[in-house]
Amino acid sequence: MLNIVLYEPEIPPNTGNIIRLCANTGAHLHLIAPLGFELDEPRLRRAGLDYHEWSQTTLHNSLEAFCRAEGACGLVAFTTRTSTSYARFRFSAGDSLLFGPESRGLPDKVLQSIPEARRLRLPMRPGSRSLNLSNAVAVACYEAWRQIGFPGSH
Repeated sequence: MLNIVLYEPEIPPNTGNIIRLCANTGAHLHLIAPLGFELDEPRLRRAGLDYHEWSQTTLHNSLEAFCRAEGACGLVAFTTRTSTSYARFRFSAGDSLLFGPESRGLPDKVLQSIPEARRLRLPMRPGSRSLNLSNAVAVACYEAWRQIGFPGSH
């Protein structure tokens, strides 16, 4: 299955929406601390509605701790600072789709640790800065899930 990895997420409703997405796709959500909110934040719970019990969410102290816990973590970074479209990438079961914080994206140090071929961009119109985090995660998650054959769906 797929992993969704949110690096230092800041906005509770985005993470709540992603919890709901993970519950509906079977993806495992990994949150990399520090978070910009508490996990019991009412806005997080409201956005995720009653999907928390149907999703797998794990909190990690660092990206390194996540990779140690997952073994070969297969990171695929999503960033506006590359030209490679996500549509040209071949996803595999077990890939970990990595997204940065809403206000600043993934730091250069993190991006440089990931091979350039595994740094992907969602196409946008010229002059656009970025998509909402939960929308970007949904686009990427469904494309990756489609490519691996929608395992676990009906």
